[in-house]
Amino acid sequence: MDKRPSLVFIASRFPYPLEKGDKLRAFNLLKGLSKTHQIHLIALSNEDIKESWYNEVKPFTSEVTVYKLNPLLQWFRIIFCLFTNQPFQLAYFTSFTIKRSIKKQLASLSPDHIFCQMIRPAEYVKNYHHCNKTIDYMDTLSVGMERRAQKAPWVTRWIYKMEAQRLKEYEQRIFNYFEFQTMISQQDVHYIAHPDQRKIQVIPNGIDTDFFYPMNRSEATYDLVFVGNLSYAPNIDAMQWFAEHVLTHEPNWRLLVAGANPSAAFVQSLKKYPNISVEGWQPDIRTAYARGSVFIAPMQIGTGMQNKLLEAMAMGIPCITTPLASEALDVIPGKDLLVARNEEEFLKHIRFLLNNKEEAEVLGGQGRITVTKIYSWERAITALDDLLIPLR
Repeated sequence: MDKRPSLVFIASRFPYPLEKGDKLRAFNLLKGLSKTHQIHLIALSNEDIKESWYNEVKPFTSEVTVYKLNPLLQWFRIIFCLFTNQPFQLAYFTSFTIKRSIKKQLASLSPDHIFCQMIRPAEYVKNYHHCNKTIDYMDTLSVGMERRAQKAPWVTRWIYKMEAQRLKEYEQRIFNYFEFQTMISQQDVHYIAHPDQRKIQVIPNGIDTDFFYPMNRSEATYDLVFVGNLSYAPNIDAMQWFAEHVLTHEPNWRLLVAGANPSAAFVQSLKKYPNISVEGWQPDIRTAYARGSVFIAPMQIGTGMQNKLLEAMAMGIPCITTPLASEALDVIPGKDLLVARNEEEFLKHIRFLLNNKEEAEVLGGQGRITVTKIYSWERAITALDDLLIPLR
């Protein structure tokens, strides 16, 4: 008889394929926690789940339930949301029909613990009080929305500002429905406007340094490389900013932009820069990283830990990013990576690394050492397990 405690893990997206940060975190948490828990995965989805995706998750779960979201009802809820104080993201993911089904499912399962990934599915489990619950905020969504509002066209700016305020209030309000709260970085903890924010435990992401290892880059065909989910607004903004403010000064630098879901509008916006190549989904994302001499993450908006930086550093690639991204990492600027506060500093750092190969190799090597020492999924799982162990 399996004596492991039962854990309901609820996510706003099916945790595979790993093209988004929340999926990457969910998949690795499921994998690690499955050693000590019987996991019942509940996932929401806007798409049909392929059998191959199920097969990737099944080894770590006792049961998998996927609730398909109805797009017509999603739009209806979002429109209705205009007349309430609920965040639009909550309206998008919260179906009353699914809520009733999950309530029955929880009553049947009677879990020992519930782990809610992000605030998006929180409405489904917040009123279940027959066991302890953990909410993994991951990032502070309200701050990310505030930063998007600052750069949005005036026509839509009011929507982003409204959503930012609603998210901020909800992030504070939902805190009290859960016994435990976790977050990826200490940087984001400070943004949760709750008097007990100090209770939030930081559970950083990890990196598989056996998979992401230094590959032969002696024949790198691009000076610069950026990898990320290309439907994610902060990534789109970062590349458009970099092209306009940095690459225009150095038209001979070649930049590879690779990642899942590049929209036609995004690709079109970069077509006027002949030195930028945009590629979509990569069967092996490591090959994209390895084709660049320097990795850039010029993030201007968004919050949280950038997995792409950890992956590039693990591969020994010298990295340049902004304070916005570096402050979420336990790294030493100038030693583990370089930090640029503006376009002039990006130009300065890139020129230095491209013209000083030995120093670039040293920077990349030190980045890998730091990532290997600090960012492992084993450490993250141990910390999370320590949080759950007293509850058994």
